[in-house]
Amino acid sequence: MVRPDIIVVGGGHAGIEAAAAAARMGCQTALVTMDVRAIGRMSCNPAIGGIGKGQIVREIDALGGVMGLAADATAMQFRMLNRSKGKAVWGPRCQSDRHAYERFVQAHLASLANLEIIQGEVTAVLVENGHVRGARLADGQEILAPAVVLTAGTFLSGVLHRGDRTWPGGRIGESAAGKLSQSLRENAGLTLGRLKTGTCARLAAESIDYSKCERQDGDAQPVPFSLLTDPASFLPRQAPCWITNTNPRVHAVIRDNLARSPMYSGQITATGPRYCPSIETKVVRFADKDRHQLFLEPEGRDTNWVYINGLSTSVPVDVQEAMIHAVEGLEHAQILQHGYAIEYDYVPPTQLASTLETKTVAGLYLAGQLNGTTGYEEAAALGLMAGANAARKLRGQGEIVLGREQAYIGVMIDDLVTKGVLEPYRMFTSRAEHRLQLRADNADMRLTELARSVHLADEARLAAFSALAAAADRAMALLRQIRIDGQSLAERLANPQMALAHVLQTAGDSAAAGELRGLAASAPRAVEIVAADCLYAGYVGRQQRQVAQMTQLDRRLIPPSLDYAAIAHLRHEARQRLAEIRPRTLGQALRISGITPADINVLAVHLHAVLHAEKDDAR
Repeated sequence: MVRPDIIVVGGGHAGIEAAAAAARMGCQTALVTMDVRAIGRMSCNPAIGGIGKGQIVREIDALGGVMGLAADATAMQFRMLNRSKGKAVWGPRCQSDRHAYERFVQAHLASLANLEIIQGEVTAVLVENGHVRGARLADGQEILAPAVVLTAGTFLSGVLHRGDRTWPGGRIGESAAGKLSQSLRENAGLTLGRLKTGTCARLAAESIDYSKCERQDGDAQPVPFSLLTDPASFLPRQAPCWITNTNPRVHAVIRDNLARSPMYSGQITATGPRYCPSIETKVVRFADKDRHQLFLEPEGRDTNWVYINGLSTSVPVDVQEAMIHAVEGLEHAQILQHGYAIEYDYVPPTQLASTLETKTVAGLYLAGQLNGTTGYEEAAALGLMAGANAARKLRGQGEIVLGREQAYIGVMIDDLVTKGVLEPYRMFTSRAEHRLQLRADNADMRLTELARSVHLADEARLAAFSALAAAADRAMALLRQIRIDGQSLAERLANPQMALAHVLQTAGDSAAAGELRGLAASAPRAVEIVAADCLYAGYVGRQQRQVAQMTQLDRRLIPPSLDYAAIAHLRHEARQRLAEIRPRTLGQALRISGITPADINVLAVHLHAVLHAEKDDAR
């Protein structure tokens, strides 16, 4: 084996993107995973995207990542969520064939130069003089490398729960990583915590009475995730999903057995995701509701497994049987796999820099659920950024830190490293204060030039982006040029009641109007992007002025070794929080919980004085 530049630990969605990014950027990369057959496995819902999450997938794709390509190639159904609202919060989502997804990802990784996949369990990170130097496997083998990206998911000291039964595991049927936590504490000096997540039962498709359920089809004109997927020829064979509901009988079964639920018996002590709670928690928290929606989603084209989205649970098997059979349409359902919960170790992410490198050990990066997140999409984005930053640092090049105004990925990382988490972090559009300019449709326009500059994008992507950007530039020029009753088409599109199709229809018979309609037919994605830009232009202009103000603060770097205790007039609480987080800029410092504008003023004055003192000393 060629000695790697970077070791990536874990073959989940974070590890996939980290390894692929590092390899694309020319680094010799070793991906170490406990089971090579499980690379890309969807532990929970076999779906990609959604509100907030779909934007992240588009950003991953714009940065040259794998997830969008895999989703397009293996999807069973596409739906654009939130269509009743503004385009800024539309969320592309697809139901995936979980087995095809695994196969696609594994084949993609196998095709990459510079990447070697190793089956084994990492039991320790090797650290010397404050710098990572590799990893030790369970068989005693040591793999040496100057950078390590850990993406352990739910495997780190994972414990599964179903009723009063508990057993170690990373997910059903797979072993936990039992020794790595100790190494992170002792060798890397990191503090660890515990979080919890869960999954739903799986049913046999032929045992469901679909006549009692509501059919849910995909979009007639599906919109792919990846820029490299041609929308003109993208017509996947879509499969229906189905909707049913819980009812008072289901809720009665749950209430009568709460004492047997690990969530309420005291058996589970870790915090779970607030926005994706177990059905037990829903019934208790929303006691006034007599029904909750359930989505029956097929797991693949060559399997009869069906996922019950909305019925995550860890109650005992007999309770799950009674609960599921009380649901309309599921009276005779065969349960192929019962639901379960899992508790696992994570690293509170305030111990990370904005590059996702740990503050305690140089060259050690963390990504995915290890950072306190939940969801395939969040994990994949963190993996991509960790792998890319590890590669950049090894090359002696500048770090990649996305701003909050630049990407949902930037919002997520900034939230994690400055605010930390009290529960598994999930992305929502409401977390992004600049969401009007962070749309799913314009991710390529926002990020592909960056991907080009750091060598994340390949030639095929760059060619596709160049064509998209040229078409968008020409479409915008035409929209500004063509006028009706003294008003340009761009100005008309600023009216939310003015649809693009109507504007094109009423554009007149000029050569410019004909060219614009031709572009709408040949490059629809480009024309739709600029139409949305026109719609939000006024709002985005105001946001950009706010961004400019914050950018000034984000450009004011703070020395990593700054002694906050020595800053006169800085509040004691502020000194503690700033010393704990060690923000990289004044802007990031302002976003730390408990830090006030007055604290930032004191800090800015101090930095100004230090800068002038250094200049005087230099003279």
